[in-house]
Amino acid sequence: MSKEMKVFTREEVAKHNKEDDLWIIVDAKVYDVTKFKGLHPGGASVFLPEDIAGQDATEAFYGLHRHEVLLKPQYQRLQIGVIQGEKSVIHGGIPGELSKVPYAEPLGLTEGYHSPYYTESHRRFQRAARKFVDEILTPDALAREEDGKRPSISVIEKMAETGILAMTMGPGKHLKGRTLFGGVIKPEEFDRFHELILAQELCRPNCRGYRDGQNSGATIGLPPVIHFGRPELRDRIVEEVLSGKKFLSLAISEAFAGSDVAGLRTTATKTPDGKYWIINGTKKWITNGTFSDYFTVGCKTDKGLTVILVERQDGVETKSIKTSYSTAAGTAYITFENVKVPVENTLGPEGGGVFVILSNFNHERWAMCCGGARNMRFIVEECLKWVNQRKAFGKPLHAQAVIRAKLADMIAKTEAAQHWLENITYQMQHMDYKQQAQLLAGPIALLKMYITRSAQDVARDAVQIFGGRGITKTGMGKHIEHYHRTVPFDAILGGAEDVLGDLGVRQAIKAMPKNAKL
Repeated sequence: MSKEMKVFTREEVAKHNKEDDLWIIVDAKVYDVTKFKGLHPGGASVFLPEDIAGQDATEAFYGLHRHEVLLKPQYQRLQIGVIQGEKSVIHGGIPGELSKVPYAEPLGLTEGYHSPYYTESHRRFQRAARKFVDEILTPDALAREEDGKRPSISVIEKMAETGILAMTMGPGKHLKGRTLFGGVIKPEEFDRFHELILAQELCRPNCRGYRDGQNSGATIGLPPVIHFGRPELRDRIVEEVLSGKKFLSLAISEAFAGSDVAGLRTTATKTPDGKYWIINGTKKWITNGTFSDYFTVGCKTDKGLTVILVERQDGVETKSIKTSYSTAAGTAYITFENVKVPVENTLGPEGGGVFVILSNFNHERWAMCCGGARNMRFIVEECLKWVNQRKAFGKPLHAQAVIRAKLADMIAKTEAAQHWLENITYQMQHMDYKQQAQLLAGPIALLKMYITRSAQDVARDAVQIFGGRGITKTGMGKHIEHYHRTVPFDAILGGAEDVLGDLGVRQAIKAMPKNAKL
């Protein structure tokens, strides 16, 4: 039960302006900082100026601290009362609540705007997804991003229970019989735009390593099992993974070959009786690899590139790779040494691995586009808040024309990315898996290139707007620092942006009509 707060007038607070009797006001709340002042990271002197001691320090506080600081128990205890006749106007986000900051939400999901894509079902779904992320995901994300441990099993179990793990695979038969967010929508209602919303909401904690550790390996590695696995294999693996009991990674990239899929060196040779594959080779930068139970592996065989599902066993060794983001992602170097796998674990036809891998790339890259567009939007929101509360040269930061110019460019790129993404999503909604593989590889590749390049522009401008805070891991600019440090991942994972740009153009050249002349 919260303690009853005393009521003070501003005149009463003003009397407590000495070093041994020091109060301040922040957002109509009165804090006694007499004992705390010496513990403040900036030293006691920050409380002693005449316009701080015994005065309203709201503007000064929010120029130096994020609101979440006041919500920590050790600082809540410092509050001794409230100001008579006044109410606090600043509050933290309410779980499930959409932001009121302009451009903080996709326009089609913002109150007052309209969309040809989103219905009330989508809006209801977004609120449920956001509430889950705010209440369940974010606390774990902040803790695991910091300590580098894998996402908590309890959170993964809740993701399975609410249907999140299954929904990240997109619409399909794998959703049948599942309860999605407690019945907010029915499995048959779930479409690509629900999936788009979910993919973007899961990114909101802005913990890049944790997000990839959150079964992202299965998001990109399980679809080949769903679409190309034998029924008995598919049914068993899909249920284990989507229930959160087992984990799976896509293992394609090697030290020898990344975007050059045809250059893979991991080999799979059949035993004399033709019943097993013997796999040898290595894989590198494999998301979730350190804790996965299964691996969807690209191998060279006598008939060409083949994709095989490998279960963790003797001969499979995984080692953690330290990258620019948290080890919560489980990024791994994998060694396969004489690993014996039943031929029934072959995904698709022997020698048909190129089609299996390339068709799977579409969904993987699309999912990365969802995250990339959402992360840009999050940074725009952070910057808009900052320029509104930060003062420089005696004026709000947004009074500087150069700052407004940077924001204009950031907002324009964010909105362009989202609307292009929604158009691609609409195409996916009306195409089957094979049509997507044939028609959308180029457009999705170009979209990903655009988003990753735009994101790096946004990151650079955000650092300029936040200044030194934008390169500091804690405090006001912590999200900017994290974003600037980790944003290059999206330009590499799923295919380097230059390679994808080239793919998009080659697909266009290939489709050129022979009679098209100037």
